[in-house]
Amino acid sequence: MALVDYDTWPMADTIALVTGANKGLGREISRQLAMKGVLVLMGARDRERGEHAVAELRLQELAVELMPIDVTSDVSVNEAAAEIESQHGRLDILVNNAGIAADWIPASELTVDAFRKTFETNVLGAFRVTKAMLPLLKRSKHGRIVNMSSGLGSITRNADPKSTLVTRNMLLAYAASKAALNMMTVHFANLLKEAGVKVNSANPGFTATDMNQHRGTKTVEQGATTPVLLAMLPDDGPTAGVFSDEGPEPW
Repeated sequence: MALVDYDTWPMADTIALVTGANKGLGREISRQLAMKGVLVLMGARDRERGEHAVAELRLQELAVELMPIDVTSDVSVNEAAAEIESQHGRLDILVNNAGIAADWIPASELTVDAFRKTFETNVLGAFRVTKAMLPLLKRSKHGRIVNMSSGLGSITRNADPKSTLVTRNMLLAYAASKAALNMMTVHFANLLKEAGVKVNSANPGFTATDMNQHRGTKTVEQGATTPVLLAMLPDDGPTAGVFSDEGPEPW
């Protein structure tokens, strides 16, 4: 993956929206982007938790603002897009981070309701936000979309009999949602190539967050590194790929 030339990126004029930003990876991605001079709109469904996260980062003298947004609601997402339009007129970076993992069980025990709920947030939520923000992203000189994926979404790895994913055989709904998100990445990347908007998936690795009861082996600081790099790609950087901190990942 190409390294970012921060000297040429117009930081002070860069506006980012990070969904699911009140905790975990979303909060850390927001922090790292703000540390680079980006104005970060921290998306949160729970206003109180969002305000608390914003207040914490502002104590570090970082430029962050609360953006109330529920990715499962058309009304909420459209209101957020209208607010960004009114206040800023454009959006430079979108990080689709909001997600859930509700099925730490074998596929045979998974319910249709849990499968549907997972896709509603992880896939339809990201699609809903991306669609709503497209007009704003197209106005940017350096439009970037980062979809927070996972190694669990790799069909190649799941089909490998030597992979540890096969022995675990858990999280079907979550893994399927991330595979679907990767397909969405490719389609939007192809669609937006001429507009100069780069779209990539980020695999943060097994990061310790509430989603996995903090069993992950990576810190949020480490997990946020790749999505931040993808959010700040130079104009000759890649698009339509999935990346981890080790480089390109298999679909």
